[in-house]
Amino acid sequence: MKKKIVIGWLLVPVTLVVSLFLVIPLVYMLLSSFKQDGTQAWTINNYLQAVSNPYYYQAFFNSGWIALVSSLVGILLASLFCQALLQLPDKLQEKLTLFSNLAANFAGVPLAFGFIILFGNAGIFKLIFPEWLQFDLYSWKGLVLTYVYFQIPLATLFLYPVLKKVQKNWQESAELLGASNFYYIRKVVFPYVLPAMSGTFAILFANGMGTYETAYALVGSNINLITTRIGALVAGDVYAKPNVGSALAVLFALSMILVIALSQKFMTQMRRVTE
Repeated sequence: MKKKIVIGWLLVPVTLVVSLFLVIPLVYMLLSSFKQDGTQAWTINNYLQAVSNPYYYQAFFNSGWIALVSSLVGILLASLFCQALLQLPDKLQEKLTLFSNLAANFAGVPLAFGFIILFGNAGIFKLIFPEWLQFDLYSWKGLVLTYVYFQIPLATLFLYPVLKKVQKNWQESAELLGASNFYYIRKVVFPYVLPAMSGTFAILFANGMGTYETAYALVGSNINLITTRIGALVAGDVYAKPNVGSALAVLFALSMILVIALSQKFMTQMRRVTE
């Protein structure tokens, strides 16, 4: 009984922190999305404006497109990196996975500043390699390149443990039965890692959609993204509409929940098939 009381008291600080930084802001955002800017009267016009304004459609589309491309490229390159990583000694693998963990958390303004130094208008790469002069870091291609940088190590953290469980005797058995390498990968390895890839894709997609600091530091409002659009509506000096921004944030959260739910359903179905 005393142990349960002690555990209960230990949960109080955690509950307090979660309430202050997650629950209360979420409830406030949800309530604000149903209030009119200025009058604070209850209304659903914020949602009607969010789903009828083409400018907000474009923001969702741009964010989704950049997140989709960066997620697919990130998973592909992370898979190749994991395959190369598994060929190294175990100690070196541990060191490189630790580096991947650090690289996955290197984002935001420092990451944008690093890419500006490397690929900006007067970046190191453009000074050394003239063929890079045509590359515009402050475009959607630059955003994709920047996003891929932190998507690769993040995908590595999820795919590496799964690929490490692929045993070499599986391939040996397939070869004894006359299967080619392509057939082995398509029929054995790919179905085994597909659920993990699906879950990883959902995480990378949500990560790409929700990135704000890196995008804002690189392009500001030059590229219409949903995160920068919400930020401009909430904290804008001229056209501030925080309640419309709250409605967009609610729709954005619902879209992310939908993506994760579909991914979980797909993962469950694939596990049943492979089992």
